Amino acid sequence: MSILPSRSVQTLDPTAAREGRSAVPPAPEALAQALREAARHMRGAIDGRAPAPAPTVAVLLPCYNEAAAIARVVREFRAVLPQARICCFDNNSTDGTAEIARAAGAEVFFERRRGKGAVVRRMFADVDADVYLMADGDGTYDAASAPKLISAVLDDKVDMAIGARANVTQNAHRRGHAFGNRLFNRVYRSLFGAEYGDIFSGYRAFSRRFVKSFPALSDGFEIETEMAVHASQMMLPTVEIETPYGKREEGSASKLNSVRDGLRILRTFAYLLKETRPAVFFGAPAMALTAAAAALALPLVVTYAETGLVPRLPTAILCTGMILLAGLSTVCGFVLDSLARSRVEHKRMLYLAVDGVRGEIGAAR
Repeated sequence: MSILPSRSVQTLDPTAAREGRSAVPPAPEALAQALREAARHMRGAIDGRAPAPAPTVAVLLPCYNEAAAIARVVREFRAVLPQARICCFDNNSTDGTAEIARAAGAEVFFERRRGKGAVVRRMFADVDADVYLMADGDGTYDAASAPKLISAVLDDKVDMAIGARANVTQNAHRRGHAFGNRLFNRVYRSLFGAEYGDIFSGYRAFSRRFVKSFPALSDGFEIETEMAVHASQMMLPTVEIETPYGKREEGSASKLNSVRDGLRILRTFAYLLKETRPAVFFGAPAMALTAAAAALALPLVVTYAETGLVPRLPTAILCTGMILLAGLSTVCGFVLDSLARSRVEHKRMLYLAVDGVRGEIGAAR
């Protein structure tokens, strides 16, 4: 089912026919759309109410020095989604990205704080729509796949549709990025349990509820990880849809740094694990301390059973301290886990308080 908004219908002009000028007949799909719109208005009139407006769509493009590709990206999304808002958020570009995007027909916003997370935070706060489509301004994401992602949000009622990048390791990543992408996906599954094939994809569609209830605390490229953890923690419906992934334009360079961004993502994993699963975060060191204390104390226990003496008193004191630390870590985990559950309940109530799609879903088809 297509998500493209209705196009204007060209009708026959009797005056043009009398004067000998050419008249263009309406296209079959345009005529069918016009008839559906007319039927919808008639149903609303019969029921005594005005028809609901079509859901609004906003295309969000975070950009930093993407002058080589941004014009093409704006044109492609405008062709696929002619009635959507195309919003380019410039993050201190120095190559004229904002001017090129504006000339191509996009609305341009500015975020001075550096980092993709800061841009996403600004986008979600400033733009109002029923469905949000986020892509990068580098031209690597396939605009033709946008209706699939939007349809998942509107028709399948998911809160986040991820455009999983096909052939990402062959087309646009350095070898270090490809290895890191696979590694971090596995680490994520082991820590948070959700099955995502591409948690770092920047091509996503969101519901209004997701956007207006998402805290967006990260500053950099780890924002995608925070989105995935938020959806997992809140148990929100999500889906992954495989989409083509292309190469960058000539003259456009990747902003990723394998080592620096990899360390930041690992730090984000640890932080989010502490915030969302504190029992696991504090329970793991408690178990390690208990196991180490038991291994060190076993010879002492055997010697004490045989002789009634404790020959290595410092070792015994060390084992006692390790057990105390393990108990303290366990108590912290249990207390913080209760607080984390309370926070999830509060976030869930905020999520439910946000209006969903305000228009009529059928009107966007």
